[in-house]
Amino acid sequence: MHVVWFAPHMEGYEASTYGDRIADIYDTWFSHAALDTEGAVEFLARLAGTGPALELAMGTGRIALPLAARGLEVHGIDVSEAMVAKLREKPGGEVIPVTMGNFADVGVEGHFPLVFVVFNTFFALLTQEEQVRCFENVAARLADDGAFVIEAFVPDLSRFDATGQRTEATRIDADGVVLTFSRVDTSTQQVESLAAVVSEQGFKAYPVGIRFAWPSELDLMARLAGLRLRDRWADWGQTPFDARSTKHVSVYERVR
Repeated sequence: MHVVWFAPHMEGYEASTYGDRIADIYDTWFSHAALDTEGAVEFLARLAGTGPALELAMGTGRIALPLAARGLEVHGIDVSEAMVAKLREKPGGEVIPVTMGNFADVGVEGHFPLVFVVFNTFFALLTQEEQVRCFENVAARLADDGAFVIEAFVPDLSRFDATGQRTEATRIDADGVVLTFSRVDTSTQQVESLAAVVSEQGFKAYPVGIRFAWPSELDLMARLAGLRLRDRWADWGQTPFDARSTKHVSVYERVR
């Protein structure tokens, strides 16, 4: 297969591109992933108290719907009309308030005991400036004793070869193969990836761009926004975070 890489910063790639492209298969695609949805919902519900809670990049509602089923008032922000349309098709999804737009703007009114963004999605903000702006806008919407929760991976540059690229077959079955091509720009901490699905039905491409940040950098962003780290865990089950952890669940609060 001949693969032509996108130009720097994926020419033609916009904030809504990932969600709009993958919405039809998103729930199926990640149904086999090791996602502790139940643990996440339990963890977040405890922090939310009586609510309301605000989810950044709500998507198809994997977390929001079970939280709402517990009686919690949940609001969302998302940039992809296609992802929100999938949310609306699900029981209970039609009544969840969703603001369309870039979640870095946190373009909602009111204050929330809990604001959260899960599954590495904070990294969908492609510049450090946008990420800092998100922290600042979240801080403006947090209740006095509120919490901002980020679930994200710990960057591991060893995943890439000496040229800054990575190619892998992420799924192989009798119907086809999913090949993922990635490259990293360490100067900007950006990764461009393309998942290529090759099957009897043809070829489909699902691009995604991210800007990763180490936990310590997120902590500094929080301080710039008047927040501080309260807790950091290796997972939703509150396993202690250490040097071997591959992801983290970080809880930020207002500086008192």
